[in-house]
Amino acid sequence: MSRRSFHSSLVAVVALTALMSLASCVAAPGNIPTHSTSPRPMSSTVPGPTPTPIPTFDSRALSIDDATSLWVVVDKVRSLQPASFVPPDLVLPSVPHISSSASSVMRAEAATALQSMFAAAAAEGSGAMQIQNAYRSFVVQTNTHNSLVRSLGEATADAQSARPGYSEHQTGLAVDIAASPSRCDIQACFGETPQGIWLAANAYRFGFVLRYPPDKSAVTGYVYEPWHYRYVGAALATELHESGPTTLEEFFELPGAPDYDDE
Repeated sequence: MSRRSFHSSLVAVVALTALMSLASCVAAPGNIPTHSTSPRPMSSTVPGPTPTPIPTFDSRALSIDDATSLWVVVDKVRSLQPASFVPPDLVLPSVPHISSSASSVMRAEAATALQSMFAAAAAEGSGAMQIQNAYRSFVVQTNTHNSLVRSLGEATADAQSARPGYSEHQTGLAVDIAASPSRCDIQACFGETPQGIWLAANAYRFGFVLRYPPDKSAVTGYVYEPWHYRYVGAALATELHESGPTTLEEFFELPGAPDYDDE
């Protein structure tokens, strides 16, 4: 018997059986249904696992006040508490650095992200990078700022360097990045180098944001620093990249910090 003939015979048998069953139900009064139900539609796909919902970004997820938080906002009107804060998990990233090892350490999560970012930059053709500066303690920041005040005057120093206790570098989450070999180190022209251009477009992928963008001195209190990047984690960095605000102050609807409270 051919496959088509077998299939036709099977269909006929199934149909006959269904008719006999229906006749049996009608003949037996006790089997007459007392209510009707709507047929359940057959799914056209094989059931699978329920997709994990994409979490909605929560701007309150982490503290902007706690010095240990990845989202802590530090500027000229928001000092670290305590002012002598020391990050709990400083490590040295496995990347080249210009300054001493002590000035190149970062918090562990930021260090891991920095390594991934430098590797991606090199793989994507932007050129090699190195750490210019990263962590600075309260004491080191005091010496750095005082030195700039002596050489540039207080107003100019305040526009370029934070006072001790007000520095993002003290959080262990900020890093000054330089090209390797060095080019336009700690200068606005770094933003025009292949490394600076790549960072501006891609740093958010690794949880970093350009902390002091151009034309935002009235908000951040600092001149444009295309070399200064701050780690906030991929969730917040991506949200900043996609939502529009370019500073932490604007995103969290905080007052601008053009000057210190005593000015």
